[in-house]
Amino acid sequence: MTGLPARVAWNLRHRWRRVFALLVVGGSVVAPLVTGIWWTLPLVLFFGLFVVLPVLHTLTRPVPEPDDGDEEREADPALHALRERYARDEIDEREFERKLDRLLETEDAETVDRAGDDVGDRVREGIRREIERIRE
Repeated sequence: MTGLPARVAWNLRHRWRRVFALLVVGGSVVAPLVTGIWWTLPLVLFFGLFVVLPVLHTLTRPVPEPDDGDEEREADPALHALRERYARDEIDEREFERKLDRLLETEDAETVDRAGDDVGDRVREGIRREIERIRE
């Protein structure tokens, strides 16, 4: 029986929106029966689902870290420095491509994905997209 309370706690923690929606629907059905006023059904549904639920969802959503997109930059500072030099026009495109190829050739075996994807191709594609973005 120890698994059941753990599962209930997990469901409440991760699926609270579904539980809340079910409580709102149940409350909207019970409200007219308790109060005797028919219009409490749409009132409870509206405020529960269109006001309270979005507010609770917004308040409980995790705040993203400010540097979530900088994982690749932190992983390879040499590549980041090369990108910055190219962005500041310190080196031209030919020099950039040459240095990028040299960086990718000397890449440490630990940074290669185990899935078999070619990291060099992905980095080159990202760099080409950045070059096009900078030119625009």
